[in-house]
Amino acid sequence: MSQILMSLLAFVVAIALLVAIHEYGHYIVARVLGVKVLRYSIGFGRVLWSRHAGPDQTEYCLSAIPLGGYVKLLDERDCAVTFAERGRAFNRQSAASRIAILSAGPAFNLLFAILAYTVMFVTGVPGMKPVVGPVEAGSLAATAGLREGDTIVAVGDRPVFTWEGATLAMLDGMLADGTIRLAVNDGTGTERPVALRTAGRESELTEPGQLFARLGLQPWSPEPEPVIGELTPGGTAEAAGFRAGDRILLADGKPIATWAEWVKIVRGRPGERLDVTVRRGEMEVRLAVDVASEQTADGRIGRIGAAVRLPKDLLVAMRAEERYGPVEALARATAKTWEMSTLTLRMIWRMVVGDVSPKNISGPINIAQYAGVSASIGASAFLSFLAIVIISLGVLNLLPVPMLDGGQIVFLLAEGVLGRPLPLKLREKLTLLGLALVGTLMALAFWNDIRRIIEGLGR
Repeated sequence: MSQILMSLLAFVVAIALLVAIHEYGHYIVARVLGVKVLRYSIGFGRVLWSRHAGPDQTEYCLSAIPLGGYVKLLDERDCAVTFAERGRAFNRQSAASRIAILSAGPAFNLLFAILAYTVMFVTGVPGMKPVVGPVEAGSLAATAGLREGDTIVAVGDRPVFTWEGATLAMLDGMLADGTIRLAVNDGTGTERPVALRTAGRESELTEPGQLFARLGLQPWSPEPEPVIGELTPGGTAEAAGFRAGDRILLADGKPIATWAEWVKIVRGRPGERLDVTVRRGEMEVRLAVDVASEQTADGRIGRIGAAVRLPKDLLVAMRAEERYGPVEALARATAKTWEMSTLTLRMIWRMVVGDVSPKNISGPINIAQYAGVSASIGASAFLSFLAIVIISLGVLNLLPVPMLDGGQIVFLLAEGVLGRPLPLKLREKLTLLGLALVGTLMALAFWNDIRRIIEGLGR
């Protein structure tokens, strides 16, 4: 329940912040250009709170449905406008001014992403070194020549320092030309090129969470012994009498050799009691633990509130951090924002032509889950989540779809070319088409969220 509440709170905070930033772009540029702003709303639907402020008595409000927001401008097409204020109506502005106002929302999205990435790079972005674990025989990775223990030092011409950076760069390379080009170090100081040919397999490789499995590789991870490191206060392991340093020997009579074996048993026994034998010093101690049951996106799993003990030197050796001074951090953040924007566009286009799985489209439920997880990890992870989401929203808003900022910009560009606005009936038909497209996209996103939950319950 606490995880659900954390996810909901993080989701509301994230959406409210991202909407506020986007709409503030429209708001402030409209103000600068002399257009009267009637309302600045976070959320849709019934107004929960509002106040009027400023020389124009703009209404600032919070509304009931926290899935968006809007800025309402003075416009003769929507309401009566006095003669004295006609010059401040949106529809009376030049095409260039209206395009500037419409573009400001997505522009502020990208500016926020640059700021978020700058803060992350200055404070340090933690991660795990991109060291290759087991490679499946006959797989794409094996055919390309990847070997267990290789460290990925670059993807294409882009140096990488963590698995997160390597993964995004690999997706970008795959969608760009159907080839993932790596530079790897085998631990001897010798670098060699590796090329994974992925053309024609983009759909299966972009299934959520399937990239490495389909390539036939795993990120390296230690295989620790089944030794208890920390106990969660109030957890069932603590209540059963487990202590830090206990080595798991048997679980219901089955010998346990690795921590992974122990985790598999615990996760697979929600709501059951486990008889466990541990070595404590020179003694063997028998314990009985009631495995707690927890519902997750991956289904119902067991937990006891015990973490593994890992050698500190191993953790230090595998940890990586990307950190720069303020100037270089800003440059890196700008490049990162550009890379994420182009990757988003490539993903959208490949979805349209059928090369990328539409299962990648996420709705509010999945976003809420990611929001909660990232918030629980720490500030850097939450900032990264915000940056990714706000870039996606900015790029989506610039698509030439009526109902979105990009569609309205296209209307204005057409007006500039033709010398007159598009016919009203044509704009209405195109707007209905845009509404249908956006509605279909939202329905698909919700279905993907529901499908993930159903699949999780079935596991």
